[in-house]
Amino acid sequence: MQETVSIIGAGIGGLTTALVLKQHGIKVAIFEGADSIKPVGAGIILANNAMQVFKNLGLQDRIERAGNRISYMKITDAQLKNLSTIDLSEYERKYSVHNTAIHRGILQKILADEVGYENIYLSKKLSKIEKTNLFKLTFEDGSTVESKVVIGADGIKSVVRRELFQENTIRDTEQICWRGICDMKLPTHYHNELNEAWGREKRFGFVKISNKKVYWYALANKKNVDIPSEYLFKNFLEFHTDIQKIISSTSKDQIITGNVIDLKRIKTWQNENICLIGDAAHATTPNLGQGACQAIEDAYVLGKLLNEGFSITNAFKAYEQLRRQKAHYIVNRSWIVGKIAHTKNPLAVWIRNFIMRNMPSLLQQNQMDKIFKLN
Repeated sequence: MQETVSIIGAGIGGLTTALVLKQHGIKVAIFEGADSIKPVGAGIILANNAMQVFKNLGLQDRIERAGNRISYMKITDAQLKNLSTIDLSEYERKYSVHNTAIHRGILQKILADEVGYENIYLSKKLSKIEKTNLFKLTFEDGSTVESKVVIGADGIKSVVRRELFQENTIRDTEQICWRGICDMKLPTHYHNELNEAWGREKRFGFVKISNKKVYWYALANKKNVDIPSEYLFKNFLEFHTDIQKIISSTSKDQIITGNVIDLKRIKTWQNENICLIGDAAHATTPNLGQGACQAIEDAYVLGKLLNEGFSITNAFKAYEQLRRQKAHYIVNRSWIVGKIAHTKNPLAVWIRNFIMRNMPSLLQQNQMDKIFKLN
């Protein structure tokens, strides 16, 4: 009888991995701590590399219809004066997919529908995992499950990693992030672009995700801001009025606040019948918009190896070898970008903006090439 692969976490990485395995005829059981799969949370930008994976999985059209096409990525100063523009049309033609901004909960539901709710076990928050002959999974409700093969897709604070892997250092950037969704009709010129405004020690990004909904995120150095969301407007008074309108149009219950953290590089993502994917293996700061995208790539590489004839457990080791270099490049690059974007000294801000305005397009293209090319 075929073994069932237990996946811990029904986030985007866990669901995409489950779908890949299911399409290869492998039985899956997904254990999720939340009590439902529903459209909650903020937005997400699925970059070209992630959309290539969803194209391979047959979900491109459904996801693109549910979201909004993004053809330009812009970095501006606090007054939305352009510093850098990346035209994504070349990549749209090359890979026949669009960068897509979408509500995270809607994407999660699309994936859950494809995986099948009969394979998802809700209100199953993992509290402990032990390895004897099999893996024993213990959940907070007191129930237990035994499994031969386990994939930890349970995020940066992964219980699977904590219990079975030695390295678990989470790094704090000393930055705070607010994310929200508001009902607002953006001016037409913003419709197919992501804008990220860089100020002094803080920045604000926004993007259309549907006809009248805008997803936005704001980041700042903790030491110099009032963190509660009710003070958010005050924190960004020096930014363009369009940004202030977005903030003032957002209900407090639609704002999520969190620390900006990542995972210090760990040497091992797998061991025989257990494997970590996504943030559990290589959590990154959000500065390149690649957190979920890299989890999606993890799933793609596992599927690619299965296509080549690997068994699921043999695929784990090869997956780690194939994915390590790019995932760590994203983590390191994102950390550096976060520090540059949050420059404090006014002269350093001026120099940063000057360099951004005059950066050779070839350098930007090289970075996009690295990010968008699948392993």
